[in-house]
Amino acid sequence: MQVSRSGFYSWKTRCKSKRDQEREFLIPRIKELHKISRGTYGKRRMAVELEASTGITCGQHKAGTLMKLAGIQVKRRKKFKVTTNSKHGLPVSPNLLARNFTVSEPDRVYVGDITYIWTMEGGLYLAVILDLYSRKVVGWAIDKRMTKQLVIDALVMAAWRRKPCPGLIFHSDRGSQYCSHDFQKTLKQYKIVSSMSRKGDCWDNAVAESFFGTLKTELVHGAGYTTRVQAKGDIVDYIEMFYNSRRLHSFLGYMSPMNWEKLAASQKAA
Repeated sequence: MQVSRSGFYSWKTRCKSKRDQEREFLIPRIKELHKISRGTYGKRRMAVELEASTGITCGQHKAGTLMKLAGIQVKRRKKFKVTTNSKHGLPVSPNLLARNFTVSEPDRVYVGDITYIWTMEGGLYLAVILDLYSRKVVGWAIDKRMTKQLVIDALVMAAWRRKPCPGLIFHSDRGSQYCSHDFQKTLKQYKIVSSMSRKGDCWDNAVAESFFGTLKTELVHGAGYTTRVQAKGDIVDYIEMFYNSRRLHSFLGYMSPMNWEKLAASQKAA
């Protein structure tokens, strides 16, 4: 039987089911989202992103199937060691937070912590401050030494950016940097109240710990940074351009911290 080339391709197109046509459309999109998310989105976040960007209804099972067809996998979280040194004779603040990680308004409670980033040139220390309301990183500092100035710089950035009202609670672990006279003096300067975890209990600062787990799983692990400059640039880009502005957070109903705050501000103004 003689069949023309154009006739064959026309027949082939007509015979595709609606599901096959939809998959042909969604698979390139899911590969693009996988790249944008740095390979971090599982089926839940991918389903939300696909539905929001295409308008096509997508549940977790469907997103999982599409990910398998696209040949993509999500990065897996690994365990990381706690590096806090609380063996010092400095005064310790009471635990005012008491694991109450849900806050109804922005700039009421901040949490902070420090982590170590390895590079071939030598280590870096990253201090961050997150607003519990939106889980947004509102202050950060990076240096090759873990000093009290590191956490002071992160606090000053947060205060300068957000200009919180007096009475804000800042919660941290009992590390010597946070207990230092200079850091406590800076808190008082901004009329911020100090709160600290109980001894040896990382769960009292679980939100900050969780952020570092996310950062290392999604960015640092396997990066193999050659220089400190390279690592710093990558980390700052992750915090400001991805985590704060785009990454979907399950606690926020799969919205980014920035969009969560924008939505809350618009609802308050209405």
